[in-house]
Amino acid sequence: MRSAIHGRGTGNRKLLSATIVLGLIFFALALALRHWWPFRQPAIIQNLSEAGDSQVTARSFRETYFPPGCVLEGVAFRRGNDAKPLITIDRLTIVGSYHGLISQSVNQITADGMHVFIPAFGTASQAFHTSPSKITINEIIANGSTVEFASSAPNKEPLRFDVREASLKNVGWNGPLAYQVRVHNPEPPGEVTAQGKFGVWNKDNPGNTPISGQYKFEQADLSIYEGITGTLSSTGQFGGKLSHIDISGSTGTPDFEVKESGHPVQLTTKFSAYVDAMKGDTFLNHVDADFWNTHLVAQGSIAGSADGDGKSGKGKIALIELHSNKARIEDLLRLFVKANRAPMSGNVTLQARVEIPPGEEQFLKKVKLQGAFGISGGTFSETTQQNVDKLSAGARREKIKDPEKDKDDKNKDKNKEQTKDQPDLETVLTDLKGQVSLLNATAHFSDLSFGVPGAAARMQGTYNLLNHKIDLRGQLKVDTKISDTTTGGKAFLLKMMDPFFKKKRKGEVVPVRISGTYEHPSFGLDLDDNKAKQKSP
Repeated sequence: MRSAIHGRGTGNRKLLSATIVLGLIFFALALALRHWWPFRQPAIIQNLSEAGDSQVTARSFRETYFPPGCVLEGVAFRRGNDAKPLITIDRLTIVGSYHGLISQSVNQITADGMHVFIPAFGTASQAFHTSPSKITINEIIANGSTVEFASSAPNKEPLRFDVREASLKNVGWNGPLAYQVRVHNPEPPGEVTAQGKFGVWNKDNPGNTPISGQYKFEQADLSIYEGITGTLSSTGQFGGKLSHIDISGSTGTPDFEVKESGHPVQLTTKFSAYVDAMKGDTFLNHVDADFWNTHLVAQGSIAGSADGDGKSGKGKIALIELHSNKARIEDLLRLFVKANRAPMSGNVTLQARVEIPPGEEQFLKKVKLQGAFGISGGTFSETTQQNVDKLSAGARREKIKDPEKDKDDKNKDKNKEQTKDQPDLETVLTDLKGQVSLLNATAHFSDLSFGVPGAAARMQGTYNLLNHKIDLRGQLKVDTKISDTTTGGKAFLLKMMDPFFKKKRKGEVVPVRISGTYEHPSFGLDLDDNKAKQKSP
């Protein structure tokens, strides 16, 4: 009995001794682990400071052990003397693993209530220099974050991006990270989703940092821009480096509309471009745009001013070169006028340079244009043609049919009998070409020339895109006497003027004017234009 008790006592003492030894070992390991434990507050603050090149503070901090990690609240990243923090985070949760303590990796970092503020370009107190780290983060989640870009213009609100979802994977210095984001874009407002790869960050030259991916832009509201409206969608892919990102894709706007005209149109484009993300500038290599039966080709840029100081607050200037050999004049006119039917149709070739400066001014008032155009095979609408016919018919010594006299069947039959051998009046407009400049919503035409059967005209003048008023003046060279270009009392007066034009060798020159409005133009002689009488087209 005593022997058995003695044996059990010895075993207990051995177990107690082993427990004490193990306890001492674990205590020693805990002291050692505490010395290099990566989730201590000083170590975490230091890592965050080096990664963000900032001074980092936290309102509260606590460690977790199963799994290993920590939780920080009220985190702020500040740089130099900047009064406003670069980054603030309501709650930052870091979750690791014991295996990760050896492999130097962190399973997940979650940033709740994160707000990022980017100072205006050229105004940051110091350059950004991050320090490489041996730690790899498997995933960073920052859903519900906001990113603001400050404007260099005084008293202008920052440009704000609401980040609905954001996931970064394999974040470290050993290779590129994979990203997937869903963001509300502010201008134009719409939803953007993108995924791809980014990095590794080039700390010596950030502009050389590589980036690639695909994007989708949906429900973009173009009505934010003065003068136009519509809902745009776009898909594409991109790749390159931050200072030169090549982008290709397509857009579709089923209801694009210039507000002044009220004619929605399906507008589609295919494009290739590149973006300088360091400056926020876009350069269009090639854009194919299609609407109705018209195809336009464009190239140009949407970039800052030439001085490039980044402090003027003038915003981006759009400079676009347009040209087309496959366009319809009725399509172009319908974009800007209210009439349901354009007064003219035909194939048009054009070449123009468009400038759209920044600012809140109405679109049609701030857009500038310089260009040249030519129309072949042009025809007039019925209303416009009635005015042109009067000049054209007179030029060919043809009788002019007056619809006011056709008041009964007998008179109609009589008129038909009298004119049954008379050829139909031509509706063709030939060789319309000219130069145009657009400034302050007014188109200025010069060297505007065209032909109608029996006559050729050369004109110049203006057209107002806002009130649609026309004021074109010039000369009409006809193939007969000017008194035959009209009827009634005006013809009698013009007969008296025939002698003044008899010296013209190839036909008489008539001063003419087109006035009124686009919807209701008026064609007539301009007998007060002495300058036009002295010139030939």
